Amino acid sequence: MKKIYSDEAPKAIGPYSQAIRSGSLVFCSGQTPIVPDTNKMVDGEIGPQTRQALMNLSAVLKAEGLSLADVVKTTVFLKNFRDFPAMNAVYAEVFGEHQPARSTVEVSRLPLDALVEIECVAETN
Repeated sequence: MKKIYSDEAPKAIGPYSQAIRSGSLVFCSGQTPIVPDTNKMVDGEIGPQTRQALMNLSAVLKAEGLSLADVVKTTVFLKNFRDFPAMNAVYAEVFGEHQPARSTVEVSRLPLDALVEIECVAETN
């Protein structure tokens, strides 16, 4: 097992790793829409927050030589399921033709009152 860390993604705000590699799989902890340079959340609605969460996941994967194209499964946590269409539009734009398996659930609250948090599992070659 190997811990993965990226300076280009927000630091963990608790006792956990940004990601763990186990065999050929990389398990990325949930990323919220925090901008790493400022350590502040993206202002605005679900679209910009979704984009930043995915950029943060991408940065963590990059630290292991991977990209979003290597993702096999995501879990999206939404504060409000009414945001699903707008989140889904950004998600589809970012992932493009690559369409990993996904679960999306509504939760009562997310860290720092984010509107979205996204975690993923990726596979190395």
